[in-house]
Amino acid sequence: MEWKILVTAPDQLTAEMWQEILEQEGIPSMIQPQDVASYLGVSAMPCRLMVPKDLLAEAAATLASHLESRD
Repeated sequence: MEWKILVTAPDQLTAEMWQEILEQEGIPSMIQPQDVASYLGVSAMPCRLMVPKDLLAEAAATLASHLESRD
């Protein structure tokens, strides 16, 4: 499976919230921290949210829809 970057979250907690939104819609995802110290705990650095290449458009629409509904 080829993974692509969907979005870069400002921190790991935000990435985990966005990941949960995708998972609830059945879209697999993974978080890729951008710092080497993330193994020590929650990262305050930006994190990439990755999804399978073939689900990139669906994931983008799902996340955008959810974030717009919160405004």
